[in-house]
Amino acid sequence: MQKKFLQKTHNSTKRNYFKRMNSSKFKKIDNAKKYSKKYWDGSRSEGYGGYHYIPGYWTNVAEKILKNYKLKKNENLLDIGCGKGFLIYEIKKLRPDLNIVGTDISTYALKNAIGKNKIKYCKHRAQDKFKYKSKFFDLAISLGTLHNLELFDLKKSLEEIMRISKKSYIMVESYRNSKELVNLQCWALTCETFFSMNEWIWFFKNSGYKGDYEFIYFK
Repeated sequence: MQKKFLQKTHNSTKRNYFKRMNSSKFKKIDNAKKYSKKYWDGSRSEGYGGYHYIPGYWTNVAEKILKNYKLKKNENLLDIGCGKGFLIYEIKKLRPDLNIVGTDISTYALKNAIGKNKIKYCKHRAQDKFKYKSKFFDLAISLGTLHNLELFDLKKSLEEIMRISKKSYIMVESYRNSKELVNLQCWALTCETFFSMNEWIWFFKNSGYKGDYEFIYFK
């Protein structure tokens, strides 16, 4: 089922799309895919331009997720591609009784993750199998990560999410018209899968993904 947890928060950030589209963008793409300090805390042209914790920024998204999925005491939550863990930190603040695991491919992000004394963090590629048994997690979430995978890896990741979780929610970048496609192509540094909304829905169905999803658009 399609959700609308994040688009409002996404729209609150200003972006100069065409400033990124220049002759040196291919170098910035190569650097961004290393997910190093430059990507997270370097210049805006190379990534986030300083990905810092802002109190309250993720609270609304965390509240919506908790309200929708109604997790019980001591249940397990997994965030695939958690970055520095800002969202799951907010979830943990609201629900300290939950067991939360955050995974990411970036050594730098995990090193600088927040709330390490309350959240279990580990390095893991989204397309790889987890050590956890089937349906171990009551909820698996993944925001802004899976579109960074090539199709064969994307399919494996979706299958693994279905295996390890009872419920799931993923957010990916997409577009509904030519303007949003051009903006996405200009802005994206790590995206491998440029799918329209309908293409994503088709791919979910044909990959056996039955969880919830959301698309963000670059208007």
